[in-house]
Amino acid sequence: MIVKDLYLDSIRFEESSLAHYIHHLLEEQKISLDDNISKIDFDQADHQKVEELIENNVLGFHKVGIYSLKMNQNDFVFIFADSGQQAIRFYTETFHQIPLNCHEYSLDFELVRGNGVISFRDMRKEFMSFPAVAGYFERVGWK
Repeated sequence: MIVKDLYLDSIRFEESSLAHYIHHLLEEQKISLDDNISKIDFDQADHQKVEELIENNVLGFHKVGIYSLKMNQNDFVFIFADSGQQAIRFYTETFHQIPLNCHEYSLDFELVRGNGVISFRDMRKEFMSFPAVAGYFERVGWK
C-alpha cells in the first residue's frame, strides 16, 4: 500500500490522528504520496506540531457517530450525533423522555433499506446537519 491510499483511507474513516501525522510528514517532506507505507516513521514527526494540527483541526474533521437509543422494550431510534451525550440530549428534547440506554454503533454497520443494503456511513451523507434521527427499529418478539 502506498502513502496516498493510507492517507485517503485515514480521511475517509475519520482517523484524525493518523491523517494529521501523515499530513505533517508530507509537509515536512519526510515522505511522499507515492512512497510505500513502510517508509512512514512517526518518530520523525514533531509531535508538538502534530498535536497543534489536531487541536486546530486543519484537515476539517467533524466526527459524527451513530447511536442507538432504547425508547421502550421493543423500540429503538438511531441518532447521528457528535457524542453519546449529545444523542441523549437530542433524544430528550425531541421525545420528551429519557432513553433507557444509549449505545454507539459502527458507522460501517449495514442494514436493509428498501431493496438494498446501506451502511450508516453512507446514510450519514444524506444529512446536512447533526444531531439527526437516522431511523427507527422495532424488535419483533418470537411467538
